Amino acid sequence: MRLRPGRLVGTFLALLPWWLLVTEFNLCSAIASQTDGNQVDSPRERIRLRTGWKFWRFESRPDNLVYEPRPYANESGLFVLKPWILPTANEFIEKTENRHEVPSEDPAIDIPYVKDSFDDSDWEDVKVPHDWAIKGPFYTNGDESPITGQMGSLPLHGVGWYRRRLSLSPSDVGKSIYLEIDGAMSYSAVWVNGKIIGGWPYGYNSYHLDITSHLKEGDDNMLAIRIDNPPDSGRWYTGAGLYRNVWLTKVKPVHVARWGTYITSEIAGDSASIEFAVNLENKAEEQTNVTVQTDIFEVDSTNGRPARPVASFPSSSVIIPADGQKSILTSATIQNPRLWGPPPSQSPNLYLATTTVLHGGKVADTYETQFGIRSLTFGGDGFSINGERLRFQGVNQHHDLGALGAAYNHKAAERQLRLLREAGVNAIRMAHNPPAPELLELTDRLGFMVIDEIFDVWKYDKNIADFSLIFTDWHEPDVKTFVRRDRNHASIIMWSIGNEVGEQGGSTGFDIATELSKILHEEDNTRPIMASLNSATASHKFPQALDVLGLNYIGEGMEYPGYSVLPEPRRQPLYESFHEAFPDKLLFSSEFAWSLSSRSSFIFPVTEYDGAPVLDHSGGDVNTLEISGHELYSSNWSVSHDIVFTVQDQLPYLAGGFLWSGWDYLGEPYPWPQARSAYSGMIDLAGFKKERFWLYQSQWNPTVRMAHVLPHWSWPGREGEITPVHVFTSADEAELFVNGKSQGNLKRKEFEYRFRWDNVTYEPGELHVITYKNGEFWANETVTTTSDGFKLDLTAEFENIDADGEDLTWIAVRVLDEQGRMVPEADEIVTFSLSGPGEIVATDNGFQADFVAFPSNERKLFNGLALAIVRANSPGKIVVAAETEGFQRAELVIEAV
Repeated sequence: MRLRPGRLVGTFLALLPWWLLVTEFNLCSAIASQTDGNQVDSPRERIRLRTGWKFWRFESRPDNLVYEPRPYANESGLFVLKPWILPTANEFIEKTENRHEVPSEDPAIDIPYVKDSFDDSDWEDVKVPHDWAIKGPFYTNGDESPITGQMGSLPLHGVGWYRRRLSLSPSDVGKSIYLEIDGAMSYSAVWVNGKIIGGWPYGYNSYHLDITSHLKEGDDNMLAIRIDNPPDSGRWYTGAGLYRNVWLTKVKPVHVARWGTYITSEIAGDSASIEFAVNLENKAEEQTNVTVQTDIFEVDSTNGRPARPVASFPSSSVIIPADGQKSILTSATIQNPRLWGPPPSQSPNLYLATTTVLHGGKVADTYETQFGIRSLTFGGDGFSINGERLRFQGVNQHHDLGALGAAYNHKAAERQLRLLREAGVNAIRMAHNPPAPELLELTDRLGFMVIDEIFDVWKYDKNIADFSLIFTDWHEPDVKTFVRRDRNHASIIMWSIGNEVGEQGGSTGFDIATELSKILHEEDNTRPIMASLNSATASHKFPQALDVLGLNYIGEGMEYPGYSVLPEPRRQPLYESFHEAFPDKLLFSSEFAWSLSSRSSFIFPVTEYDGAPVLDHSGGDVNTLEISGHELYSSNWSVSHDIVFTVQDQLPYLAGGFLWSGWDYLGEPYPWPQARSAYSGMIDLAGFKKERFWLYQSQWNPTVRMAHVLPHWSWPGREGEITPVHVFTSADEAELFVNGKSQGNLKRKEFEYRFRWDNVTYEPGELHVITYKNGEFWANETVTTTSDGFKLDLTAEFENIDADGEDLTWIAVRVLDEQGRMVPEADEIVTFSLSGPGEIVATDNGFQADFVAFPSNERKLFNGLALAIVRANSPGKIVVAAETEGFQRAELVIEAV
């Protein structure tokens, strides 16, 4: 499939009603038509509503409200909000007869929390983004807990109310005012000055509300937002509350509509044709004549701002009807375009289109659209971007940020991506929901290719309170808001309409996939559509509805010696059958190697095979809830990393795939349901690298001169016992020494991804490896037996941070012996403290079964490491200290500027 996006904006516009389309174009250039008098700041004002919020959470329903009674819950006698919420979706529903009537009256129920007179002085002061559940405490009663380990064992259920005041100045009178919510988990409903305005059930999608007519001049406008997060609503930690940004946008009555631009490009030779659609909105009571002009600038990669102008679209004059919309389609050419592509072989170059709306010779609105120029080719023989054949070296990522929870933080999100880049990751699958919009800004800037995914379920549920309850009403508006928000992002190369949905086997799945694909392709036909398959076969009808094929675990099969302990019949490999049935479709693994490990934990004996399932005392220990870091053990539904690499290298038509997962995440703690978080990341929840990080770096970033030895070499009590040693490196030859004695020189064979010395006898001292590549020295590493712990050591990821109340640094603590070597199994309890203009936000150690609440300043070291997350609230020196009984206190200074 070679996409031709330049033709597709026209397709998009052809689907709009005829009265939205422009009938007149002014061919004068935008620059020529703009006078000095119009060079003014934009009248568009977008205010982030971060502070000033009051919050209260109820486990019960004191307000007697419910979106819609759930069939399994005792919710009789409650007032149903659904009729007031559904109309929010109307602008995204194509057929008029399917739109929802707006109730003429407010809900006939007294709701104290929406009233200006309600006294919220004893409510909690919070800042948004806010996740009410992450501070805990954790539930530890297993199946008797209201929230089990599947959803992170944290109190994310209940009803939460948020209140704050809004200001409308005299200069705002006559403007259109919009409330924009980037994500609210879940079933959000909004009141302004006591009147319900609307809401949105799906917690991962962004939405907006026009609140203009409900505001009054002054500072005493009351905004109240209700969140209702049911238990059993997800398969992982969802977070709770206003966990993404909330904005107030003020514009003149004539303006560019929300998500109102759409840019596509097509490369031909040394130029790129750019097509641009802009949707204009007129909230005035009379028709309006405006002129629209758009200039294109290169984006400076150092600061993200526009630099050199490179092109202009022809300016257009248009009459917009009263309380109506019209769209403009125009085009331009960029000579010698700087293409967007993933590093290291390409650069993520970006452009900015700045649109100015002129009314009566004055600037009525300006609107910026960032985009990239690249060509994508999808076929049965693989994937190419800008003519370069690439394999996806991808990972799946859930949306939580570890100890920070689901509340979006830009620094924490960038930290996750930069660590993944270090391993050689070039692609991210957003599992299994739309991300925060700022995360896509990061993937654009950093050059990660993205699969943007909308649903984990359709009509068949996976949990009793999941999205299946509202799929019928909301799938069309959810798909449209998802695509319109995200389609200008250069990093997005595919859309996914579903993950392992239950409808794969019959005609129902084909029908729903066809319907969703039609909706999505009408909004954007420049990217292919997938839905990850985990039960369908090539003979099913379901895959026929998809543009590209992503398989979850079924491609490799389970017919490998190490998995013979699993019951028959074991799954057969399916890549070949899918390729034969769909020879022209791109085929890749949307999830592979659901492997499991705890950082720096090592359990003996070690399997002799290239992979095996985790069993108690065979890769795992049910008593300690640890899983071996030898990175050979997987779930019962997947195979190991080494086997996946072998299969991919043997099948050249495979376009690579996406590891499950990049980082550990809260919830889904398979195979130990009594834990709090997943075991599947290459990086643990605290951000410490697991051993598999270096395994993937050796394959995905092979220019790094690295040799990583495992296990550590401090094993009192194992003297004289067999203790296998493995080394991860991109070298092709390695020799291992124990206390200077060679354990043998190994040369890498085809389809081998680690060096293994499986018969090493442990003796205290020094473990040393030397590696070679093409006969030349490549890298070495030494691991030594340590003595008892002597002191604590602190290191900061960032020693200088912004004093804006949001910027963060991560401070690791470890125990060193008298020779300055890290003690690998140290497990002391460390107490963190801080002086100066900052605070300790959370602590963690990455252990999946640590149930100490994240805000605690005390944290037990796990395999030698723990972490404190520090935030600066004002400028100055912040002194962070760590101490534990018997050790020297450690201090570190952070500069907040």
